[in-house]
Amino acid sequence: MDTKFIGKKSAAAGGWGALKSCGKRLLQSGMPISGARTMLKANQPDGFDCPGCAWGDPQHGSSFEFCENGVKAVAWEATEKRATPAFFADNTVSQLRRLTDYELELHGRLTHPMRYDAASDRYLPVAWEDAFAEIGGILRGFDSPNRAEFYTSGRASNEAAFLYQLFVRVYGTNNFPDCSNMCHEASGIAMRQAVGVGKGTVLLEDFEEADAIFVIGQNPGTNHPRMLGDLRRAAIRGARVVVFNPIRERGLERFSDPQDKIEMLRGGSTDIASLYLQPQLGGDMAAVRGMAKAVLAAEDAAVAAGLPSVLDHPFLAEHCAGFAEYRAAVEATSWADIEDQSGLSRQEIERAADVYVNAERVICTWAMGVTQHLHSVATIREIANFMFLRGNIGRPGAGLCPVRGHSNVQGDRTVGINEKPSEDFLDALEKHFRFSVPREHGHNVLAAIGAMLDGSADAFIGLGGNFARATPDSALVEKALRRLKLTVHIATKPNHSHLMPGETAFILPCLGRTEMDLNTAGNSQLISVEDSMSMVHGSAGINRPASPHLLSEVAIIAGIAQATLGSAVVDWSELADDHDRIRDHIEATIPGFENYNTRLRKPRGFHLRNTAAHREWHTKEGKASFSSEALPDETVHQRARKGEGRFALQTFRSHDQYNTTVYGLDDRYRGVYGERQVIFIHPADLSAMNAKAGDRVDVVGEHDDGIERIAEDFRFVPYDIPRGSIAGYYPELNVLVPLGSAGRESDTPTSKSIMVSFRRRNAA
Repeated sequence: MDTKFIGKKSAAAGGWGALKSCGKRLLQSGMPISGARTMLKANQPDGFDCPGCAWGDPQHGSSFEFCENGVKAVAWEATEKRATPAFFADNTVSQLRRLTDYELELHGRLTHPMRYDAASDRYLPVAWEDAFAEIGGILRGFDSPNRAEFYTSGRASNEAAFLYQLFVRVYGTNNFPDCSNMCHEASGIAMRQAVGVGKGTVLLEDFEEADAIFVIGQNPGTNHPRMLGDLRRAAIRGARVVVFNPIRERGLERFSDPQDKIEMLRGGSTDIASLYLQPQLGGDMAAVRGMAKAVLAAEDAAVAAGLPSVLDHPFLAEHCAGFAEYRAAVEATSWADIEDQSGLSRQEIERAADVYVNAERVICTWAMGVTQHLHSVATIREIANFMFLRGNIGRPGAGLCPVRGHSNVQGDRTVGINEKPSEDFLDALEKHFRFSVPREHGHNVLAAIGAMLDGSADAFIGLGGNFARATPDSALVEKALRRLKLTVHIATKPNHSHLMPGETAFILPCLGRTEMDLNTAGNSQLISVEDSMSMVHGSAGINRPASPHLLSEVAIIAGIAQATLGSAVVDWSELADDHDRIRDHIEATIPGFENYNTRLRKPRGFHLRNTAAHREWHTKEGKASFSSEALPDETVHQRARKGEGRFALQTFRSHDQYNTTVYGLDDRYRGVYGERQVIFIHPADLSAMNAKAGDRVDVVGEHDDGIERIAEDFRFVPYDIPRGSIAGYYPELNVLVPLGSAGRESDTPTSKSIMVSFRRRNAA
């Protein structure tokens, strides 16, 4: 049996392995020297904001603020390779569709606007003006603006996103399927209900003061490695780091900081997690409920013994609503139910609760391991409940911290990319720009796919991203895109979404984050982004564009808008040529952006005030709101164990990957090399199936909608994961995620709770 792809895991995250990987990616780009120079300007006041993730930058700054992920992202963008018109002339779309995501993007940067020619099954070059005119003509020809879907990736700048939403709303629709719909939608909904604002309440500096940090359903080592530096510094000064994650992730166990010369020379590393617990998939809510139960028991014991209270009674009395009902719900939840649903023992959960009780200041962070479940909103409400008990919101060193993925996914929402915009925002747009703003809620990602499938949508325009590979139910999404009258993709490299053309299809190449955007006067344009801590940073590219034919995202949006709408309401060309004017409009319509252009040009930018961090609660109750919702009747792992041979699957990234972009085929933190079609599974589950490492299987979806979903030819990797739970990489496994399975209230695909079984294949 071939198991050569299974090798040794890194002893620690970071370290020499990270430096070696950085060098490899810079060499692979073909521009190692200029790439290294470019990295020196990443996350610097006079440079560009790294496109790698949304982790915050410290206000006090440092010499270097980048990581392995950032180097990979920059090398990927700054490659010398080019996907020119000759590349498309040599390859039909049908031929390109047979390439993997990795192979396709290796061909490099797009250089010319391209239009699909169905007769030859090829993309052919087209003039920008002709592309804009044809797109505008098709959009104007629909009987309703609601027949078009306008997708946004989190890579878009604040300026591009604001201009995009303005164009679409002047056009007449709120159809804004957005990458947020697939990741932290539940965080925004739950936090608005609980504390009145859908963003994290902490600053990066709070990590320097926290006594304990709870990391739930998150893998910073792969997804936002700079966070590991902050966790490492917290651990060194004695803060306790408690991890809840089904998978043993190397970055949460040990980290060797490549910027610590002494640690690197000694070959050392730092322990991160002081307590690492592995709940079953979907068991986080039960685990947090169990910790709350233990905290309330500790309060009762303290009262009985005449000791100081464990709970923050002044905070609960002055700032909270619904505590009595929540306490009753916790007391009504049995330890047996908590243990069964979480997959953890009472003793493990009580150990975690003890860390919480003995910490004065606590931060809780989470990511997609929490948000991509049926009960994700309820789980985040439970996390907020837990933090309310000891007043861990609205003071230094404490708070809620959902960690976003893409570098400006939070900023895009702030400036208006939302299918359910607030009335206040729409009123402000209407008053400032003097047009009739559409009020009907639009489509999110799942609703947009549904509209494309049932024929009520005829056009898709994608501002960045790889929609077809990021979304669930891959076969259905391909069908949805290919039946449209118009598909338009604004992108830097070819990806699989481009290979699912509608009747008329365009690829419009844009500048990357690292490249200079010069206006007609030859001046470099500044853009801005917002990180997970609500810090707004300026960003200016420093490299020459990959092609003289590239336009900025802003210029492309303005070109489409002008061709579609004319300039009666907005002078699109003026805004494309002066980003300061776009920021003036943002300032005039969105609270918190006062003196935007002035503050943006200060080192490290500025902070958007978070009302919950100041204990101002813009909730329905006017206070921090407890939720007394019961635990789910059943989670995915509880359902799976009822059927013989069924497992609960979660998808995640490899270490050589960012979202749908695959940088390489190695995952050294998990010990997998040169292979992506793998399933991580507990060794005892392999034995129970009479299977071995490297055995080949098809993974079969077990959703009850009558649709056959199969991911073919995957290989087993024994791993430290709870029995009955398995894991593997997306986008390869997205084919198994049903469109019909989405989070309650959030409508987020349930990519962390998929029921599957296996079908054995013949040995190779």
